[in-house]
Amino acid sequence: MDNIYKQIKNDIYNNFNDIIELRRYFHQYPELSNEEYKTADKIEEELNKIGIKTKRVNNTSVYGEIIGNELNNKTIVLRADIDALPLDEKHQCDYQSKNKNVMHACGHDAHIASLIFAAKILYKYRSSFNGKIILFFQQAEEIGYGANVFINEGYLENVNRIFGIHVASNIDCGKVAIVPGINNASVDWFKITINGKSSHVSTPEEGVDALYIASQIVIQLQSIVSRMTNPLDPIILGIGKLNAGVNYNIIASEAIMEGTLRTLNIETRKKCKKLIEKITNELANIYGSTVNIEWKDYASPLINDTNVTKEVQEIFIDIFGKENLIDNRTPSLLGDDFAQYLLHVPGCYAYVGTRNEKIKETAVPHHNEYFDIDESSLLISSTLYAIYALFYLKRNEL
Repeated sequence: MDNIYKQIKNDIYNNFNDIIELRRYFHQYPELSNEEYKTADKIEEELNKIGIKTKRVNNTSVYGEIIGNELNNKTIVLRADIDALPLDEKHQCDYQSKNKNVMHACGHDAHIASLIFAAKILYKYRSSFNGKIILFFQQAEEIGYGANVFINEGYLENVNRIFGIHVASNIDCGKVAIVPGINNASVDWFKITINGKSSHVSTPEEGVDALYIASQIVIQLQSIVSRMTNPLDPIILGIGKLNAGVNYNIIASEAIMEGTLRTLNIETRKKCKKLIEKITNELANIYGSTVNIEWKDYASPLINDTNVTKEVQEIFIDIFGKENLIDNRTPSLLGDDFAQYLLHVPGCYAYVGTRNEKIKETAVPHHNEYFDIDESSLLISSTLYAIYALFYLKRNEL
């Protein structure tokens, strides 16, 4: 292990209590997607007071940069997402959320604290590397929005690498999954509006029953999964919401459903979207209705670059040991808009274990009202952020 890596690891470990304090602050004051104003204020405060210049992106994201000894043609982005979820925390702890019905139930508070502290350490050692480190504290990951803001505003121009982490309650603390290729599914949201015609239920022939049509669509869409695609190709097609009708004895004139499509394959994703539209329109036509379909692309499949992943694995093994590396994580049908960055820049997303069987809250799933982490995982997250950035910038090749 290079001496400078040892120094960085020691610096982070010697400031463990400060990282915990920072994480608990963000846990107590969570904010929903696109409402992360105070979160962004605190991030800027922490970075500015040590000399890192920042600016706001789209009101609630934060951009920062650390310039090395001299600029060259190498730039790496480190990303952390910062938004919370609309949940009322039930975990009784000293740092329980103070914002009713808002909670960091996915670990983004840990991401923020880890990257802030990594940034502080990298700023301290900036004379030891050339090039530039860019910090993305990104809003609205939970609604698949924030990554595209940075991309569309040009913040990935001339970037060579991007790296991010996510905590994982299904991995033991001390272990990290760093896996090349497909890691997470694409995530698409859709809304289908069925336009019918109301009448009394005793004269159904005089109306067009939007609720009945909607029920047929819900059932028939599942044939895409069971009969129109390869059963070895994982697909989720779920309808989570259906609203229709105004009274028990009136044929519904409108039905609105919302759902999600998730796949691990880009071509499968395209095929399924076309089939959803075809089945919906043809069923509506059979019963004399019309439909409108809206789509939102929340995230593409998250595919880690093979070469970058090998780099991250190499430095991780050097610092934490091969026995703590997981290199064969099963792909998840959860999504993350970090995937959008990977469409433009070679990068890697790592999953840092936070489960401790002695602390039951650390083993519950993400997006649960009792969710918590083993805070010793913060040491690994922060160290990995810092050391991989330095590792890449000190290498001779791009």
